[in-house]
Amino acid sequence: MQVDSRRIRPGDLFVAVSGGAAYLADARANGAAATLVPDDAFAALAAIGHAARERMSARVVAVTGSVGKTSTKDILAALLRQRAKVVAAEDGYNNEVGLPLTLCRAERDTDVVVTEMGMRAPGQIRALAEVAQPGIGVITAIAPVHLELLGSIENIARAKAELLELVHIGVIPEDAPELEPFVPPGLDVRRFREPEVEIRNGHAIVDGVEFSFAARHQAANAAAALTVLDALGYPRPDGPVEVSFSRWRSEERELPGGGLLLNDSWNANPVAMRAALAYLEERAEGRRTVAVLGEMAELGADARRYHEEIGRAAGTVSIVIGVGELARAYEPDAWAPTAAEAVALARDLVRPGDAVLVKGSRSVGLEIVAEALAG
Repeated sequence: MQVDSRRIRPGDLFVAVSGGAAYLADARANGAAATLVPDDAFAALAAIGHAARERMSARVVAVTGSVGKTSTKDILAALLRQRAKVVAAEDGYNNEVGLPLTLCRAERDTDVVVTEMGMRAPGQIRALAEVAQPGIGVITAIAPVHLELLGSIENIARAKAELLELVHIGVIPEDAPELEPFVPPGLDVRRFREPEVEIRNGHAIVDGVEFSFAARHQAANAAAALTVLDALGYPRPDGPVEVSFSRWRSEERELPGGGLLLNDSWNANPVAMRAALAYLEERAEGRRTVAVLGEMAELGADARRYHEEIGRAAGTVSIVIGVGELARAYEPDAWAPTAAEAVALARDLVRPGDAVLVKGSRSVGLEIVAEALAG
């Protein structure tokens, strides 16, 4: 099944969503075996996803959380691929469209399907879980994300914990007191902690397992993934684990003059922003640092305060470029209203040999700044 006519392969079902009816001819030309124009796109996709789940023998894992869910999914998929046939959600396929697409990729011999579940409102995680019917549910963290929509950390924890109501095993942080009131009685709970991490030759060693990344802030995500691996009954790997993160997350590229680009432009929130700034300082290794920081969306009434706090956290960065109205609260060295206008600023201010971080909320679209610097 596909919802993008450009991705159709012979034999695929094309489901028209969000104006997709205009591309029926393209889908058929690309080999679609059938096309569907539903009255209710989300309901149709949910029904198809549910049918795919009903016919599969694979075990299903669902990953959610305020931060780190996509990276945890990527790390878990890398761990599992050493032992099993795995289907994992692509990029950020974590909503009413992306989840059914992931389920429909499972084959008869698939051992594990790793899904990701995003959340914009109460009830959404439950609805997604009812389609996927996961056996194991992972909550990576509870953080001030979607405050504008949910109003409080307590409401965020309650909404994320909907997943725990529909699984047999729950994997949650050891230190997440806001989550504990919503853990169902009798649930088999496996807790992971923030682990010690050793960086050796550009690889992170977490709980004795070597991973191909060097970012310390990925250690908790790795610990969560290892806990799921244990719960599934697979042995831990003996050798290095090569992890390919989804696009615009923890991407590292060389820049002219020995510079380094850290492209983490997919999304941002206060917790992830602090971690990215710390990683910039660590990876700079004496280079001058530049941070292109977009505003952080959906933080509610305290949005300005959160931005001011990140501005203080960026105090050791040589040059800060803010993008978006709320980014003025970073008190940046330079500011642009949009990502398109930030491109010229970045090109002007970044010097050969600099270590550069690009990070902001999805609505800012800072990937074009990263692409311009890398190009």
